[in-house]
Amino acid sequence: MLAGKRIGAWALSACLCASAVWGAADYAREKKWADEILPGIVVGEPVTLTDAGGRSFLGLYTEARGAKGAVVVVHGMGVHPDWGLVGVLRSQLADLGYTTLSVQMPVLAAEAKPEAYEKLFPEAAERLAAAVAYLQAKGYRKIALVSHSMGARMSGYYLVNHGNPPVAAWVAIGHSGQFKEPQNLKLPVLDLYGEADFPQVLEAAPRRAAALERIAGSAQVAVKGADHFFNGQESALLAEVRAFLDRTLASSR
Repeated sequence: MLAGKRIGAWALSACLCASAVWGAADYAREKKWADEILPGIVVGEPVTLTDAGGRSFLGLYTEARGAKGAVVVVHGMGVHPDWGLVGVLRSQLADLGYTTLSVQMPVLAAEAKPEAYEKLFPEAAERLAAAVAYLQAKGYRKIALVSHSMGARMSGYYLVNHGNPPVAAWVAIGHSGQFKEPQNLKLPVLDLYGEADFPQVLEAAPRRAAALERIAGSAQVAVKGADHFFNGQESALLAEVRAFLDRTLASSR
């Protein structure tokens, strides 16, 4: 189930023939992303993960020497696990002492609207569960989620609908809305966004802050001058994520 060797023909091609458990995602687009990015991967290694429904998907695993913990990195809508700021997080958090596993989340066609992605949340949750299980099998006990945009919404769904999963901390970057069922979040949360983020992120920030007041160890941070993608503000992004992970994982069991 959990292979750690470099992918050759790439297992996603088999996924296209397999029967779908959820049946809504664009698996051909996933394969296209994999075919495009795998030849250029120089940090970390591709691994094959398998969800509870038997569907394989791509992960990019980067091991940190003497790791302080492990992080599942979750990209946003319609992209891939080495895209933009997600690629920065997965590679540079490893340099900062955290093993990372950046995972391919289910995608829709390029023209799909954000609201259409909600039907993919159950499958997304199964993928995150598989990613956490992979890291546990590697011996990690302190595991965090670091997720961006739509990936943050998918992560929130996983955390409140997957039976109190073994995750010690969550960094939600550019969360486009409010936390669903915050009373069921049982871990410290960092709500991190840019001062010049998308309107829907900014408008819901007070409601997210109010929810976090009831979750021990949580915080909300707006990075000055940053947009939704933290263009030019990658160092500030990493500094905030690192500080939160260092603080929360050090105090977790």
